[in-house]
Amino acid sequence: MNMNQERLLKVILAPHLSEKAAIGMEKNNFYVFHVIDSATKSEVSDAVEFVFNTKVKSVRIVNVKPKEKMFRGRKGQRKAWKKAYVTLQTDQKIDLIGAQ
Repeated sequence: MNMNQERLLKVILAPHLSEKAAIGMEKNNFYVFHVIDSATKSEVSDAVEFVFNTKVKSVRIVNVKPKEKMFRGRKGQRKAWKKAYVTLQTDQKIDLIGAQ
């Protein structure tokens, strides 16, 4: 395994499973992933194609801002993170339940 393949394996941290992501999987054939903060669209696309052996149509990346929370009267913040919406070609699917 060369350096580029090692980088591709590190780009995707985990699938993001939410109600919005589930609806997107069923209706629009897109999947949502937590990705590393330095990931680019082309890296995410290459990583999904490499890891799941699929064809990617498009990638949208969103920087999720930190949320302020209160805990026992003290203010705190959640971490900021990056997520990627990956749209696959029409005949492609990813089995996220088996992939975890």
